[in-house]
Amino acid sequence: MPEYLIAFNDDWVPDHTVEQLREKSRALRPLVAEMKAAGVLIFTGGLDDGPVFSVDASSGTPLFTDGPYLETKEHIGGFAVVDVADEAAARLWAGRIAVACGWPQEVRRFQVRMHIPETP
Repeated sequence: MPEYLIAFNDDWVPDHTVEQLREKSRALRPLVAEMKAAGVLIFTGGLDDGPVFSVDASSGTPLFTDGPYLETKEHIGGFAVVDVADEAAARLWAGRIAVACGWPQEVRRFQVRMHIPETP
């Protein structure tokens, strides 16, 4: 079955108090439990504000640097990875997550996994 990333951009989330975010978390718990019971949830989580670093090995040696420092609205705030039968099922779960959170979600299908034979 195809796997989908259901994610939200942190800029899409309106300002909330700590208590409002706790309420959102409580609202999501039954849905996460339902997704686990249905066998579609692979992983879900929110991303922490830091530390953030990049690694570039194009020179042959990994070079670690702080950042990137975001100058873009392309910033993932949280996500779920689901394994569902098709796009319709991904839409169903993404819609339910969007309703429970109260903010938009973006859905992307993972590439089909390539089978790479093992070498002896």
